Order: sequence, then structure tokens, then C-alpha cells
Amino acid sequence: MTLSVAVEKKVPSVSSKKFASLRYTASRVALLAACFAVVWVLCYLHVVPLGANNSNLVWMVLLALILSAPLSWVLLRKQRDAMSEQIVERVDRAKARMAATAGQEDGV
Repeated sequence: MTLSVAVEKKVPSVSSKKFASLRYTASRVALLAACFAVVWVLCYLHVVPLGANNSNLVWMVLLALILSAPLSWVLLRKQRDAMSEQIVERVDRAKARMAATAGQEDGV
């Protein structure tokens, strides 16, 4: 009999905590850009009505924002959760430092 040992490689997952805020923000911007591209093509093909009085760009940006918001809520859940964990850890560390500093001041 031989004993096989599985070697696990640590592969950073999408929800890793390092640079979670940057990853989430970049994903949101990319999703907004993709939605804007889709809206631009739909306006170009006259599937979606153009804005009135040269407001086409504003109309397209607003429509892209409206489309990207629910998409990001669904598609970027893991990134949002990782960012939230990262922020909570930072706030907890700041609270601990403030409590330690307050404790030192009280002891004087």
C-alpha cells in the first residue's frame, strides 16, 4: 500500500481580503463601462430612443448607471463581501488603537 498525500496550493480567490476595495471598485467601473458600451450600441442602432436637445450623452450615462446598479448587486456579491470584511477589520483595529491610547491617557 502506498500513502498518497495531497498537496494544496494556496491560490488567491476572488474574495481574498487583500486589495478587496480596489478590486470591487475596478469591477464596478468595468461593469459601468460595459453597460455604457451596450447602451451606446443600442442608441446607435436606434433601438433605444436618443435624448432630446443634444442630451444624448447624459441620457446614455444615466441609462448605463441604471443598468449597472442591479447587475453589480448580483454579480459582484463576493467582491462586496470581501471589501466589507476588509473595512470591518480596519475599523476594529482603529477602535482597538483608540481604546489602548485612551487607557494610557487614563493611567497618567
